[in-house]
Amino acid sequence: MLSQSDLAAYLARIGYDGPVAPTRAALAALQLLHVQAIPFENFDSLSGSSPKLDLAALVEKLVRSRRGGYCFEQNHLFKAALEAFGFTSVPLIGRVLLNGPEDAQTPRSHMLLRLSCEGEDLVCDVGFGGQVVTGPLRLAPGLEQETPHEPYKLEQAGEFWSLRALVAGEWRLLYRFTLDPVWPIDYQVANHYVSTYPDSGFVTGLRVARILPRGRLALLNRRLTEHRLSEPSTAREIEGDAALRKLLAERFGIEVSDAVWRASLSRIPA
Repeated sequence: MLSQSDLAAYLARIGYDGPVAPTRAALAALQLLHVQAIPFENFDSLSGSSPKLDLAALVEKLVRSRRGGYCFEQNHLFKAALEAFGFTSVPLIGRVLLNGPEDAQTPRSHMLLRLSCEGEDLVCDVGFGGQVVTGPLRLAPGLEQETPHEPYKLEQAGEFWSLRALVAGEWRLLYRFTLDPVWPIDYQVANHYVSTYPDSGFVTGLRVARILPRGRLALLNRRLTEHRLSEPSTAREIEGDAALRKLLAERFGIEVSDAVWRASLSRIPA
């Protein structure tokens, strides 16, 4: 559970100044503000260490040190914030399928949350990188659901649920999950795998993302892509290490130590 001082620091970090109560309005505001304020990034695994998932470490890194993190960090912190508001959430785990065959056999490596609010069964997720959902979704199959950004929809086939986003006129599959209970050790194993496995995308290259009020900003190694709602996307290559570090600070709000930066550079393709 977040202490009062940690909760206050978190709310200041994301810019929330509304009532602390388990309402739909508060939930929607928290999710949108969180993904706009706290970037997605993988500097820990890129520099050779597994991110810590205990709450004290998450508050220190994502809140007080103003860093970002990936799904296990983001959604564990968000879960603690929701509990401080009076929500009860159930952690789930899914298999990422974005940018690959829809029948690919991928590991269970993505965390999301399920909760009830004002009579609705919902899923929330603040940790899916550049395509993160910016609002709660009803756990109901086949409905096209609006968010502050793109529409999303959930599909169900037996015990399996799939999440899709409407991107450039195409319903793209993001990940698949079940509603089975997940134990803390499951996240520890998955966290260790994605942050240490030699072929993991979080080990082999830089992945950073941040939500804009009317768009999305994504950095893959040295390629910066900016997506604006109802406008063409733009992309450019960032030349030079100094320019890359400056971009991370100015556009994503990420400033890492010199030691982490030096250790990460060897894994960021030139």
